[in-house]
Amino acid sequence: MGGCGAPRTRMRKKIHKENDDEPSELEESVARTLFDLENTKQELKSDLKDLFINSAVQIDISGNRKSIVIHVPYRIRKAFRKIHVRLVRELEKKFSGKDVIIIASRRIVRPPKKGSAVVRPRSRTLTVVHDAILEDLVYPAEIVGKRVRYRLDGSKIVKIFLDPKERYNTEYKLEAF
Repeated sequence: MGGCGAPRTRMRKKIHKENDDEPSELEESVARTLFDLENTKQELKSDLKDLFINSAVQIDISGNRKSIVIHVPYRIRKAFRKIHVRLVRELEKKFSGKDVIIIASRRIVRPPKKGSAVVRPRSRTLTVVHDAILEDLVYPAEIVGKRVRYRLDGSKIVKIFLDPKERYNTEYKLEAF
């Protein structure tokens, strides 16, 4: 009876929440899936060993389509990028009918007050963080162009041009982007 909690604690190592919050049901299922992939897929085992997630959120896209956005720590985003294509494919198999998107958690820092000697790093500005999130969204593809069209009423339309070589990998996810 006592051995029942051991796999659960190892599975919980796959999710690290801020402020020690309790993970949601979706986050636990994503962590469980990562744990299962680590144990069953030999080619992913060594890569997934030290990886974990911060949170997972399910978003309704259109009609009956749903998307799962997984937030990973910024410092291990490169390790996730190495196995991104294989990992997303496996996660989409487990969560059938849902698109899986992996995004690094980044922090936006407000501009310093006038007269303050503190300098805000460029990587923490709103614009750079939003551009980085956009790159994470479309990851196997690269952004090759960007056009911003400002309308007379003050609204703006942003058109993103993706690398045509990656068209096959990203075509089915365009609604999610």
